[in-house]
Amino acid sequence: MFDTLTERLAGTLDRIRGKGRLTEESVRETLREVRVALLEADVALPVVRQFIQDIEGKAVGQEVLGSLTPGQALIKLVHDELVELMGAANEALDLKAQPPVVVLLAGLQGAGKTTTTAKLGRYLREREGKRVMVVSCDVYRPAAIDQLRTVAGQAGVDFHPSDATQRPVDIARDALAAARKNLVDVLLVDTAGRLHIDEEMMEEVRAIHGQVQPHETLFVVDSMTGQDAANTAQAFDQALSLTGVILTKTDGDSRGGAALSVRQVTGKPIKFLGAGEKIDALQPFHPERVASRILGMGDVLSLVEEVQQKVDRGKAEKLARKMRKGNRFDLEDFRSQLEQMQNMGGLGSLAEKLPGMSQLAPQMKAQMDDRSTAHMIAIINAMTPQERRFPDIIRGSRKKRIAQGSGLQIQTVNRLLKQHAQMQKMMKKLGGGGASKMMKKLSKLQGNLPPGMLPGGGNKPPF
Repeated sequence: MFDTLTERLAGTLDRIRGKGRLTEESVRETLREVRVALLEADVALPVVRQFIQDIEGKAVGQEVLGSLTPGQALIKLVHDELVELMGAANEALDLKAQPPVVVLLAGLQGAGKTTTTAKLGRYLREREGKRVMVVSCDVYRPAAIDQLRTVAGQAGVDFHPSDATQRPVDIARDALAAARKNLVDVLLVDTAGRLHIDEEMMEEVRAIHGQVQPHETLFVVDSMTGQDAANTAQAFDQALSLTGVILTKTDGDSRGGAALSVRQVTGKPIKFLGAGEKIDALQPFHPERVASRILGMGDVLSLVEEVQQKVDRGKAEKLARKMRKGNRFDLEDFRSQLEQMQNMGGLGSLAEKLPGMSQLAPQMKAQMDDRSTAHMIAIINAMTPQERRFPDIIRGSRKKRIAQGSGLQIQTVNRLLKQHAQMQKMMKKLGGGGASKMMKKLSKLQGNLPPGMLPGGGNKPPF
């Protein structure tokens, strides 16, 4: 998300970063480029106008031109205004009510409401320790109820059965009664969508809303619809009085216009971002972290949180002990690290959270393709246990067999072996205590980071 915007803004702001003197004209020229970048990102025009106006008023005053480092002062001003534009701080779900707390999800068809319902259920179960029940009131879309039953099972939350012959309002009423009977903490109500806003749809959603009296009413919207996301959210808010927005499919949106427009247009906070199809691909929306990511400053806090939540601590500690003893970093270890990276969203997801990644050359960014991670795992899987433990024995005939077994070229196998050899050298250096020192520094950022994770750093991807 924000790839295009980050690239444009980073280039524009880098040109004034180190300047010791800025004139009013150079500030206005910079802001003209910022305006174009925002419009190209499909940010709503009124939002762009207000954003530039707010910055310009402060930038040509003492706040920037009177600063000892005006270039950096202007960048900080842009960052702070981005944070303000998106909501200043994360606004979590308000669950402080008599259980069961009802959360209603609404939106257009295809936005991902059903999957998001299950993702939110999993999030509340794992992060908030809540007992969650989900129910589908979508009696129109074929297999919508079955889909929610399936993803609810994957999320580990209770599913209240419903039937396409029932009235949506009756389904919602019965689900609320069942939630009370079963001492459920949170009831998530998935409603039907349409391809476009119509009065019949709005009337039905209003009826469900009136029946269950939700404590939170969330609008689920596809981020790739750009500024249209803000317009449809505004229409739903007029009908339902929304309490927040969930942006979905952000992993496929390189512009980010929806995230920058929704709050300003609707006045409603973005509460979550959906970034992928996996059931755990839902994350709280933190405006300050997103603003830092947009400006190429990275998002180390989110990266550390992700490591804490998704890394297998047992495997990480086992690898750390192995390295401390001076044992070899073999291909089994390499595969384990690659799999853990996949669990955290892949190399691309990790890279965008590291500072300075926007300054990488295009060919370097192209190498950060998550398919290459899958290819490396496939190659290692095609090896025998002995070959994984002792890579040095892999020669001509073995390489040919491994390439055939993985469905890849011998050159790709050679590249993997070379990369592993480089990793092995690095891990050997870290085994003498360097790794623990590095981890202690990272741990100071937030909480305790599991030892044994591959260290990052620099402008070169690890693979």
